[in-house]
Amino acid sequence: MNPAPHLIFWGSLFGAFTFVCGLVLTRVILGPVEKFVVEAESLGVTKTGGVHGDSPKAKDEMARYTTVFRQVSEVLNRIEARKLFPEIVAQSKAMRQVLSQIKRVAPTDSTVLITGESGTGKELVADSIHRHSQRNGRRFVKINCAAIPDTLLESELFGYEKGAFTGAAARKPGKFEQANGGTVFLDEIGDMPLETQAKILRVLEEKEVDRLGGVRPIPVDVRVVAATNRNIQKMVADGAFREDLFFRLNVFPIQLPPLRERPEDIPFLIEEFMKFSSKESTISPPAMHILCAHQWPGNVRELRNAVESSLLFGKEVVEPEHLPPALAGSMAVPTPAGVLISGEDESLDLDFRLQELEKGILVEALKRSDGVQAQAARLLGIKERSLWHRVKKYGIDVSQIRRHTRQ
Repeated sequence: MNPAPHLIFWGSLFGAFTFVCGLVLTRVILGPVEKFVVEAESLGVTKTGGVHGDSPKAKDEMARYTTVFRQVSEVLNRIEARKLFPEIVAQSKAMRQVLSQIKRVAPTDSTVLITGESGTGKELVADSIHRHSQRNGRRFVKINCAAIPDTLLESELFGYEKGAFTGAAARKPGKFEQANGGTVFLDEIGDMPLETQAKILRVLEEKEVDRLGGVRPIPVDVRVVAATNRNIQKMVADGAFREDLFFRLNVFPIQLPPLRERPEDIPFLIEEFMKFSSKESTISPPAMHILCAHQWPGNVRELRNAVESSLLFGKEVVEPEHLPPALAGSMAVPTPAGVLISGEDESLDLDFRLQELEKGILVEALKRSDGVQAQAARLLGIKERSLWHRVKKYGIDVSQIRRHTRQ
């Protein structure tokens, strides 16, 4: 039996109503979203779509929206990082993860163990932890455990009473007492003698110190942040560092990446270092490429010294010849296979070789920046528009480079 005519009518009307509502909701809700996505892509904020990426019609719309919002969120995170931590250059994902860790642990009183190679900025991170903590109005006391002789380290840390030893003409409070209510930063704690390690553990457990020559313990309220460039876990296994102290310090570990693992930060670091120079100078693209290609075994400290030295030798523009001799090994830039080989290709003319060399440098910069042209231009020390013309000239497929770097 056929359904009643009135049921067919009301069913059709309901279907039409649902369709119209769907169109309205699509226009009201997705319209602004689509406008936001298109504007973000056209401004170069995102890595896909728009004028520099693949056609959005070839992709699933929701996947495209998700990608754009994720990348815009990443840009906003960078802006927030620069606002909260202006003293730390953190354009790279690795360093932004470090800043996230600082934000998480700073408001607490947990001990922090910062590890990383020499020159990676461990003291800078410790200072940021203190400044973003609830103790930021109190003292931040630093002590380098490797720079003080073992015989003097305990008196520096815990203080002494008058007459405790020859030359102790007056009572002197130690670093822990000086930092009462604040933070103590124990740098290079891996170089601390085992005997002193035991006393540090007692301070952490009992929250009190014993001055040399003293007769009663002194209560202290301090937060401890420690750092080392040594493999402290191996030291524990070898018996060179107390296991119980390691566990007490390693409540919240922060591992700083070496500069070679965050090359995208190098141009921004150079820009910061140049602000402290009295000279108005710029870095030429070839010199910038050498600086970005160097492995920097001394990390940020070595880079700062290299920039300072180059500014002394250079004039308005720092060229490769103004860079320190140690960077000479970075002069060899990546080139496409077969460009600078001998044999049957010896007949290739100079212009062809130079063009292939330039193309290879462009591709390498785009790979390092994950296909973000604005960042690749900064790495090369040129304007983004100039990079765009070169990419177009050599027919470089930026979208293919992006897909390759994400695999």
